[in-house]
Amino acid sequence: METTHQSSTKQDILEYLLKHSQATAFDLAEALDISPQGIRRHLKDLEAEELISFSLSVQGGMGRPQHIYQLTRTGRDRLRQDGTDGYGQFAVSLLDTLAETVGRDQVSSILRKQWERKAEEYRERLGNASLSDRVAILVKLRKAEGFMAECHPAESSESSESDRFILTEHNCAISNVAESFPSICGHELEMFAAVLPDCTVERTHWIINGEHRCGYLVQARKNRL
Repeated sequence: METTHQSSTKQDILEYLLKHSQATAFDLAEALDISPQGIRRHLKDLEAEELISFSLSVQGGMGRPQHIYQLTRTGRDRLRQDGTDGYGQFAVSLLDTLAETVGRDQVSSILRKQWERKAEEYRERLGNASLSDRVAILVKLRKAEGFMAECHPAESSESSESDRFILTEHNCAISNVAESFPSICGHELEMFAAVLPDCTVERTHWIINGEHRCGYLVQARKNRL
């Protein structure tokens, strides 16, 4: 039972670091409601497994330097759903073979067609609900496919919270494919726009650019008179 609890706590630490990019032991202890001593034991284990690393932050005044923890590439990969790495490597190998056979432009067209089919599937699942409900359903569908997705209203002085949302994906279930065929990310952006045709969708963050998440601003289109 204790081992299971420790595994769950380590998973929570990894997920927190994935969402927040970095954190101190105190940040983690406060967020997960665990003693600093307990958090440090888990951090030491995770560091030994090479799932996290740390850097020193020099504090002003007489304060001691703090360890700032972040995920390693191994730690980020650990958070993918079981088996997705193997499928990802297979997909990259398959697409490489197709590129050698029919050319990369043709592969890009194939990927676009795949996202068009996925957009149709999503639109059927979302139906004609309110924008907030459709975004919530979309997040649930993305989670089921291995994306650590979430959304929250985006505040604006010119819009209500019900027509602007930030959709965030803290990991990429197809990162292996995206690294070899980055055009797939453009198709994904087009897919979200097609799924929410009454909205504009803009990319705000991109994992492939070295950021720790992919983010999209979803905003309802204004009716023109």
